[in-house]
Amino acid sequence: MHRTHLPHASHAALNGLSQIFLQANPVCGLLIFITIALYAPTLLVGTLLGLLSGTLSAWCLGCERQDIEVGLYGYNSTLLGLLITFVLGPSALALSLVVLAGTLSSLLQRRLLQAMRERGGPAVFTLAFVLFGWLTLAVAGMLDSVADARLPEPGPDALGALSAMASGIGQVMFLGEPGAGLCLLLAVLIADTRAGLWALCGSAFGVYCALLTGVTEPQALAGLAGYNPALAALALSQVHRSALIPALGIALAIGCKLAFDRLGIPALTMPFILSCWAVALAMRLTQRRLNMQPA
Repeated sequence: MHRTHLPHASHAALNGLSQIFLQANPVCGLLIFITIALYAPTLLVGTLLGLLSGTLSAWCLGCERQDIEVGLYGYNSTLLGLLITFVLGPSALALSLVVLAGTLSSLLQRRLLQAMRERGGPAVFTLAFVLFGWLTLAVAGMLDSVADARLPEPGPDALGALSAMASGIGQVMFLGEPGAGLCLLLAVLIADTRAGLWALCGSAFGVYCALLTGVTEPQALAGLAGYNPALAALALSQVHRSALIPALGIALAIGCKLAFDRLGIPALTMPFILSCWAVALAMRLTQRRLNMQPA
């Protein structure tokens, strides 16, 4: 990984932001921070508190310094900060919950990383965010309304499809504005051009399939069906050079999102996680079968 001359603390914080899109790039993290400041200033305090609480608690827990510096303890807590302040607003209670959730997410992330490395388990991705996010929404009594709260006001848009694709990128961080999505896409493209293009492709397919399956136009244009396939395509494209694997991840993420919608459970980023786990399991079983075949 390319090192910068930033102090270790700011380096870890910016990487924590960029790890939301599976990157360890301070420039990407800085652009993400600027995007939040421009398009969702009311979420900025919660974002920063989440990022700092997760990163500093990992430092106090004595977690691996390399893990902290590449941002592995910053992204879950940042997403929790965004979610909690999005749902509850930037109140004193909400910000206190952000700090608590950020600290607990680092405790869980440490256990998950240990289990992954010691037992060869699948990548943990945003699992800590999803679990504490569901808990937060359940406590707030908003399990059924968080998705609707992210819908923009319906209205004509000459760039409909392109705006929806961009919004799919933005919805990774609860930012439904197409401009915010484009800024976040630029941040990812700077860090990894191939991964950014795959993320855009995943968002496009997610939006298109949402329209085919009868999702209302406002929901489709908001990009709510785009962010999970975007993340799945981004993640798998960084591990597999074949285009078939990210494409499979896109399809699985779309299917998982439809299942969560049928169940009435807020998906958050769980379809992305499940699709990547399914691909990893399929690849492992295929490799094992090939190894068992006689030469």
